[in-house]
Amino acid sequence: MLWFNKIVAFILPLFPKSFIWIFSKKYISGKELEDAINATKELNTLGCCATIDVLGEEIESLKEADQSRDESIQVLEAIEKHKLDANLSIKPTSLGLRIDKEACYKNIEAIVEKAKKLKNFVRIDMEDATTTSDTLAMYKRLRKKYSNVGTVIQSYLMRSKDDVQDLIDNKVAHLRLCKGIYIESSKIAYKNKQKVRDNFMELAYMMLNSKSYIGLATHDKQLVDRSIQALKETKADPKDYEFQMLLGVTEKMRASLVSQGYKLRVYVPYGEQWYGYSMRRLKENPNMVGHIIKNLFIRG
Repeated sequence: MLWFNKIVAFILPLFPKSFIWIFSKKYISGKELEDAINATKELNTLGCCATIDVLGEEIESLKEADQSRDESIQVLEAIEKHKLDANLSIKPTSLGLRIDKEACYKNIEAIVEKAKKLKNFVRIDMEDATTTSDTLAMYKRLRKKYSNVGTVIQSYLMRSKDDVQDLIDNKVAHLRLCKGIYIESSKIAYKNKQKVRDNFMELAYMMLNSKSYIGLATHDKQLVDRSIQALKETKADPKDYEFQMLLGVTEKMRASLVSQGYKLRVYVPYGEQWYGYSMRRLKENPNMVGHIIKNLFIRG
């Protein structure tokens, strides 16, 4: 089945966007902020909290970066207005990282400052490996002034153990831990699935033992089970961790964790630039294609 999923994921760009939307809408709340608000309200009723992401990564001008900043601030204001249990996720490249690093920093700072005033939190997403050093540098700079900001570490990167140790040593390790989805060179990223899993757990133990906040972001049943064991072994305080999952993915596992009393945050993306996000997710995780096709036929 994997070969079939890969073939379908490869040829999807040949189809009209309207067709791709049929595949994608389960995993994207919609094209407007209102859609994300409604999805978050529903998740809150199910016992989940959320992190809202405005889709849109690569930009071509600082004007676009300013627009991304303003839209992120609107998300924070909407969360406050509707009294949602949610925070905000942002991508540095959508805020100018590849155009002007200082302008990007100022845009992120403006968002974090707004979140601070609203008693909310901002998660700086991690993108491909060309952005890792700059993202971590900006994050550490922000943490000198703000405590309401965190970032992400990807367990498939060989550098991640050193990065996590550095953040722990600097007492700024407030991290979402995930496997990583971008396609990277074998020179810098582990390709063996079990090695990625084992590194995930090594990083998790580092954070749990240091009492750093960790968002365990995975849909991998093996990692969920191993993470629960790690939480028990380290006697982790519930205020120091949460599980995180993507909208529309492994919903039964999500419900099971919530029923067991674990805090669970769902990543809720929305925006006009849903297409690029969808194609990357489908290409880099072909197994999602099989789930989507099955859901399509179940719905008729």
